[in-house]
Amino acid sequence: MSPRPATLKDVAALAKVSRATAARALNSYGYVGDGTAEKVLKAAEQLGYRGNRLAQALRSGQLPIIGCVLGDIQNPFFAKIAHDVEFVAREDAHNLVIGSSEEQVEQEKSLLSSLQSLSIRGFIVAPTSSADSAHLQRLIDDGIPLVLIDRVVQDIDCDSVVVDNEGGARKAVEYLIGMGHRRIGLLQDDTRIFTSQERLNGYRNALAANGIGLDEHLISVSQSTVEHAIDVTIRMFSRKNPPTALFTVDSLMTQGALLAFRSMGISIPHEVSLIGFDDFNLATFTDPQITVVSQPVSELGFAAARLLMKRLAGKQSPPEHLSFETKLIVRGSVSRLAAK
Repeated sequence: MSPRPATLKDVAALAKVSRATAARALNSYGYVGDGTAEKVLKAAEQLGYRGNRLAQALRSGQLPIIGCVLGDIQNPFFAKIAHDVEFVAREDAHNLVIGSSEEQVEQEKSLLSSLQSLSIRGFIVAPTSSADSAHLQRLIDDGIPLVLIDRVVQDIDCDSVVVDNEGGARKAVEYLIGMGHRRIGLLQDDTRIFTSQERLNGYRNALAANGIGLDEHLISVSQSTVEHAIDVTIRMFSRKNPPTALFTVDSLMTQGALLAFRSMGISIPHEVSLIGFDDFNLATFTDPQITVVSQPVSELGFAAARLLMKRLAGKQSPPEHLSFETKLIVRGSVSRLAAK
């Protein structure tokens, strides 16, 4: 029979101190005299006590853990990023703690505060708000490496990894315009999110460049969920004179729009054309296949993780700002609108 692992009680008995004193000495909190602390540590070493090594490592920042706080881990886009960050971290002998802000800035602040209290060595964050950034600046001021992913924040000077959201949205809308569409609907998420702002800018700029006035009635806001996108799409296309085409700003909204059109008996692309930002697995399993703005999601997590690992290794150069191009993948969900 293997020997019983040493307990805190065993350490305290050997050192001839109370369990509370032994706990303080082993966990480096509260006051313990130098002589007493030395006795406790020697007793722990003699007994092979390991019960609080994790807590000690966390408090001292010696445990190789990084944090990753993303918008919504249920979104396939963020799930892929988390997977790739974890892969790079593991290669560099680090572990990863993942949190989901659910696109709520207060939850993001709470998560970062809790993780920072564990002395996590660095963070990759997809910030919920493009303006509310004091909590992120505090990380930088405390000397904690920070990489922003998918989104940037004004006045925060740190490494970042994004895609050309404005350019990608503009490509999509200009393609629809080139196919004869003038009443182009936009299904977007909350504009406090950087990506939403940029994709809205791309939509507006494409219309303006082609002499088409902006009609606010053609823009609807949805949460980034399939269920919410279904409801918003049904409301948009139940109005008089609905759009002839729809541009959705992420893959979950695209899927919601598809289900909404199916429930309403609206045929794609004969009665409405559809383009979505971000490719997704089902886009090539539908009939017709869905035209999308594809972003290199497989590169984003790797790039962000490698930037963070360089900072953890001591790199002191100015922040790097990586921006990846998007690609319009034309499939079968857009039809040419006959001139009237």
